[in-house]
Amino acid sequence: MKQVIEFIEDIAKLALIIAFLFLAVQFYLKHRQSSWSDYFARRRVTVLLAIVLTVLGIKVFEDVLGKQSGPIDEAVLRFIHEHLPATLTSFFAVITQTGSFRFLFPAATIVTIVLLLFRRRFEALLVAASTAGGGVLIYLIKVAVDRARPSLWETEEYWGTSFPSGHTLDTAAFATAVALVASRIWPESHHAVAAVATVWVLLVAFSRLVLGVHWPTDVLAAVCLGALIPLLIVLIVGPRLR
Repeated sequence: MKQVIEFIEDIAKLALIIAFLFLAVQFYLKHRQSSWSDYFARRRVTVLLAIVLTVLGIKVFEDVLGKQSGPIDEAVLRFIHEHLPATLTSFFAVITQTGSFRFLFPAATIVTIVLLLFRRRFEALLVAASTAGGGVLIYLIKVAVDRARPSLWETEEYWGTSFPSGHTLDTAAFATAVALVASRIWPESHHAVAAVATVWVLLVAFSRLVLGVHWPTDVLAAVCLGALIPLLIVLIVGPRLR
Protein backbone atom coordinates (compact mmCIF):
# COMPACT_ATOMS: atom_id res chain seq x y z
CA MET A 1 0.00 0.00 0.00
CA LYS A 2 2.86 2.34 0.86
CA GLN A 3 4.47 1.80 -2.55
CA VAL A 4 1.17 2.55 -4.30
CA ILE A 5 0.81 5.83 -2.38
CA GLU A 6 4.40 6.81 -3.21
CA PHE A 7 3.78 6.00 -6.88
CA ILE A 8 0.65 8.21 -6.95
CA GLU A 9 2.56 11.01 -5.23
CA ASP A 10 5.35 10.76 -7.83
CA ILE A 11 2.83 10.93 -10.68
CA ALA A 12 1.16 13.97 -9.12
CA LYS A 13 4.51 15.74 -8.68
CA LEU A 14 5.51 15.03 -12.28
CA ALA A 15 2.15 16.30 -13.54
CA LEU A 16 2.53 19.55 -11.58
CA ILE A 17 6.08 20.05 -12.87
CA ILE A 18 4.98 19.44 -16.47
CA ALA A 19 2.04 21.84 -16.14
CA PHE A 20 4.25 24.53 -14.62
CA LEU A 21 6.93 24.20 -17.32
CA PHE A 22 4.35 24.25 -20.11
CA LEU A 23 2.74 27.43 -18.77
CA ALA A 24 6.16 29.00 -18.16
CA VAL A 25 7.27 28.32 -21.74
CA GLN A 26 4.03 29.81 -23.08
CA PHE A 27 4.40 32.92 -20.89
CA TYR A 28 8.05 33.44 -21.86
CA LEU A 29 7.45 33.09 -25.59
CA LYS A 30 4.45 35.39 -25.49
CA HIS A 31 6.20 38.19 -23.62
CA ARG A 32 9.88 37.77 -24.58
CA GLN A 33 10.01 35.92 -27.89
CA SER A 34 7.03 37.27 -29.80
CA SER A 35 8.59 36.28 -33.14
CA TRP A 36 8.38 32.61 -32.11
CA SER A 37 5.12 32.73 -30.17
CA ASP A 38 2.85 32.07 -33.18
CA TYR A 39 5.00 29.14 -34.30
CA PHE A 40 4.89 27.51 -30.88
CA ALA A 41 1.21 28.30 -30.43
CA ARG A 42 0.49 26.13 -33.47
CA ARG A 43 2.59 23.36 -31.98
CA ARG A 44 1.33 23.21 -28.42
CA VAL A 45 1.03 19.42 -28.53
CA THR A 46 4.64 19.06 -29.71
CA VAL A 47 5.86 21.42 -26.98
CA LEU A 48 3.84 19.58 -24.32
CA LEU A 49 5.11 16.20 -25.52
CA ALA A 50 8.71 17.43 -25.44
CA ILE A 51 8.26 18.65 -21.86
CA VAL A 52 6.65 15.36 -20.79
CA LEU A 53 9.50 13.33 -22.31
CA THR A 54 12.12 15.59 -20.72
CA VAL A 55 10.63 15.46 -17.22
CA LEU A 56 9.97 11.71 -17.37
CA GLY A 57 13.44 11.05 -18.77
CA ILE A 58 15.09 13.05 -15.97
CA LYS A 59 13.04 11.16 -13.37
CA VAL A 60 14.13 7.79 -14.76
CA PHE A 61 17.76 8.96 -14.87
CA GLU A 62 17.56 9.98 -11.21
CA ASP A 63 16.09 6.63 -10.18
CA VAL A 64 18.70 4.66 -12.14
CA LEU A 65 21.68 6.70 -10.94
CA GLY A 66 20.32 6.62 -7.39
CA LYS A 67 19.83 2.83 -7.67
CA GLN A 68 16.18 3.18 -6.66
CA SER A 69 14.67 1.28 -9.59
CA GLY A 70 16.33 -2.10 -9.02
CA PRO A 71 13.52 -4.01 -7.23
CA ILE A 72 10.81 -2.79 -9.63
CA ASP A 73 13.01 -3.46 -12.67
CA GLU A 74 13.69 -7.01 -11.56
CA ALA A 75 10.06 -7.70 -10.63
CA VAL A 76 8.78 -6.52 -14.04
CA LEU A 77 11.42 -8.49 -15.92
CA ARG A 78 10.70 -11.70 -14.00
CA PHE A 79 6.95 -11.26 -14.51
CA ILE A 80 7.38 -10.96 -18.28
CA HIS A 81 9.72 -13.95 -18.40
CA GLU A 82 7.39 -16.15 -16.34
CA HIS A 83 4.10 -15.22 -18.03
CA LEU A 84 4.92 -14.62 -21.70
CA PRO A 85 4.49 -17.79 -23.80
CA ALA A 86 7.87 -19.14 -24.93
CA THR A 87 6.49 -19.46 -28.46
CA LEU A 88 6.54 -15.65 -28.78
CA THR A 89 10.25 -15.36 -28.05
CA SER A 90 11.19 -16.02 -31.67
CA PHE A 91 8.76 -13.33 -32.84
CA PHE A 92 10.32 -10.74 -30.53
CA ALA A 93 13.80 -11.87 -31.55
CA VAL A 94 12.87 -10.84 -35.10
CA ILE A 95 11.27 -7.59 -33.94
CA THR A 96 14.38 -6.61 -32.01
CA GLN A 97 16.43 -6.80 -35.21
CA THR A 98 14.39 -3.93 -36.67
CA GLY A 99 15.89 -1.76 -33.95
CA SER A 100 19.46 -2.75 -34.73
CA PHE A 101 22.09 -0.61 -36.43
CA ARG A 102 22.12 -3.03 -39.37
CA PHE A 103 18.48 -2.17 -40.09
CA LEU A 104 18.18 1.46 -38.97
CA PHE A 105 21.30 2.81 -40.70
CA PRO A 106 20.28 1.63 -44.21
CA ALA A 107 16.66 2.67 -43.57
CA ALA A 108 17.65 6.16 -42.44
CA THR A 109 20.06 6.51 -45.35
CA ILE A 110 17.43 5.54 -47.91
CA VAL A 111 14.79 7.86 -46.41
CA THR A 112 17.28 10.74 -46.27
CA ILE A 113 18.34 10.29 -49.92
CA VAL A 114 14.72 10.08 -51.10
CA LEU A 115 13.85 13.28 -49.24
CA LEU A 116 16.85 15.06 -50.75
CA LEU A 117 15.82 13.95 -54.23
CA PHE A 118 12.44 15.57 -53.62
CA ARG A 119 14.17 18.72 -52.33
CA ARG A 120 12.90 18.27 -48.77
CA ARG A 121 16.15 19.38 -47.15
CA PHE A 122 14.88 20.08 -43.65
CA GLU A 123 13.04 16.76 -43.53
CA ALA A 124 16.18 14.95 -44.74
CA LEU A 125 18.21 16.73 -42.06
CA LEU A 126 15.62 15.78 -39.45
CA VAL A 127 15.84 12.05 -40.23
CA ALA A 128 19.64 11.98 -40.59
CA ALA A 129 20.38 14.13 -37.53
CA SER A 130 17.87 12.29 -35.33
CA THR A 131 19.23 8.85 -36.15
CA ALA A 132 22.89 9.89 -35.98
CA GLY A 133 22.32 11.95 -32.84
CA GLY A 134 20.65 8.98 -31.21
CA GLY A 135 23.67 6.81 -31.94
CA VAL A 136 26.08 9.32 -30.41
CA LEU A 137 23.86 9.75 -27.35
CA ILE A 138 23.67 5.98 -26.83
CA TYR A 139 27.46 5.64 -26.78
CA LEU A 140 28.03 8.59 -24.46
CA ILE A 141 25.40 7.59 -21.90
CA LYS A 142 26.38 3.92 -21.89
CA VAL A 143 29.99 4.86 -21.13
CA ALA A 144 29.00 7.41 -18.48
CA VAL A 145 26.43 5.30 -16.60
CA ASP A 146 28.05 1.86 -17.06
CA ARG A 147 25.04 -0.10 -15.82
CA ALA A 148 25.27 -3.89 -15.89
CA ARG A 149 22.86 -5.80 -18.09
CA PRO A 150 20.33 -8.15 -16.48
CA SER A 151 21.54 -11.67 -15.72
CA LEU A 152 18.32 -13.22 -14.45
CA TRP A 153 18.50 -15.98 -17.07
CA GLU A 154 20.78 -16.97 -19.92
CA THR A 155 20.58 -14.47 -22.77
CA GLU A 156 22.37 -13.56 -25.98
CA GLU A 157 25.33 -11.25 -25.48
CA TYR A 158 25.13 -7.69 -26.82
CA TRP A 159 27.69 -4.90 -27.07
CA GLY A 160 27.93 -2.35 -24.35
CA THR A 161 26.29 -1.75 -21.03
CA SER A 162 22.61 -1.74 -20.23
CA PHE A 163 21.51 1.90 -19.86
CA PRO A 164 19.92 3.07 -22.07
CA SER A 165 18.61 0.55 -24.60
CA GLY A 166 20.37 1.41 -27.86
CA HIS A 167 17.88 -0.49 -30.01
CA THR A 168 14.96 1.35 -28.42
CA LEU A 169 16.52 4.81 -28.42
CA ASP A 170 17.54 4.84 -32.07
CA THR A 171 14.24 3.26 -33.13
CA ALA A 172 12.35 5.97 -31.25
CA ALA A 173 14.52 8.69 -32.81
CA PHE A 174 14.08 7.38 -36.36
CA ALA A 175 10.39 6.53 -36.02
CA THR A 176 9.52 9.89 -34.45
CA ALA A 177 11.47 11.73 -37.15
CA VAL A 178 9.60 9.85 -39.89
CA ALA A 179 6.26 10.61 -38.21
CA LEU A 180 7.16 14.31 -38.06
CA VAL A 181 8.20 14.25 -41.71
CA ALA A 182 4.87 12.69 -42.62
CA SER A 183 3.02 15.40 -40.68
CA ARG A 184 4.83 18.09 -42.71
CA ILE A 185 4.53 16.49 -46.15
CA TRP A 186 1.26 14.53 -45.90
CA PRO A 187 -0.74 16.03 -43.00
CA GLU A 188 -3.70 13.78 -43.73
CA SER A 189 -1.59 10.66 -43.06
CA HIS A 190 -0.06 11.96 -39.83
CA HIS A 191 -2.21 9.96 -37.41
CA ALA A 192 -1.75 6.68 -39.27
CA VAL A 193 2.03 7.09 -39.53
CA ALA A 194 2.27 8.17 -35.88
CA ALA A 195 0.28 5.11 -34.80
CA VAL A 196 2.50 2.73 -36.78
CA ALA A 197 5.64 4.45 -35.46
CA THR A 198 4.39 4.20 -31.87
CA VAL A 199 3.55 0.50 -32.18
CA TRP A 200 6.95 -0.21 -33.72
CA VAL A 201 8.83 1.59 -30.94
CA LEU A 202 6.82 -0.16 -28.23
CA LEU A 203 7.39 -3.57 -29.82
CA VAL A 204 11.14 -3.02 -30.06
CA ALA A 205 11.23 -1.77 -26.47
CA PHE A 206 9.23 -4.75 -25.22
CA SER A 207 11.39 -7.16 -27.23
CA ARG A 208 14.44 -6.05 -25.23
CA LEU A 209 12.62 -7.04 -22.05
CA VAL A 210 11.39 -10.33 -23.46
CA LEU A 211 14.94 -11.24 -24.45
CA GLY A 212 16.15 -10.24 -20.98
CA VAL A 213 18.93 -7.95 -22.20
CA HIS A 214 17.64 -4.68 -20.70
CA TRP A 215 15.91 -3.46 -17.56
CA PRO A 216 12.50 -1.73 -17.94
CA THR A 217 14.01 1.65 -16.98
CA ASP A 218 16.58 1.18 -19.77
CA VAL A 219 13.88 1.09 -22.41
CA LEU A 220 11.70 3.76 -20.76
CA ALA A 221 14.57 6.24 -20.72
CA ALA A 222 15.47 5.25 -24.28
CA VAL A 223 11.94 5.97 -25.56
CA CYS A 224 11.96 9.39 -23.88
CA LEU A 225 15.39 10.38 -25.18
CA GLY A 226 14.93 8.94 -28.65
CA ALA A 227 11.60 10.65 -29.29
CA LEU A 228 12.84 13.91 -27.76
CA ILE A 229 15.70 14.35 -30.26
CA PRO A 230 13.58 14.97 -33.41
CA LEU A 231 11.00 16.94 -31.43
CA LEU A 232 13.68 19.36 -30.24
CA ILE A 233 15.09 19.69 -33.76
CA VAL A 234 11.66 20.66 -35.07
CA LEU A 235 11.01 23.11 -32.22
CA ILE A 236 14.43 24.76 -32.27
CA VAL A 237 15.32 24.71 -35.97
CA GLY A 238 11.78 24.94 -37.37
CA PRO A 239 11.13 28.61 -36.52
CA ARG A 240 14.37 29.64 -38.23
CA LEU A 241 13.18 28.16 -41.53
CA ARG A 242 9.96 30.11 -41.85
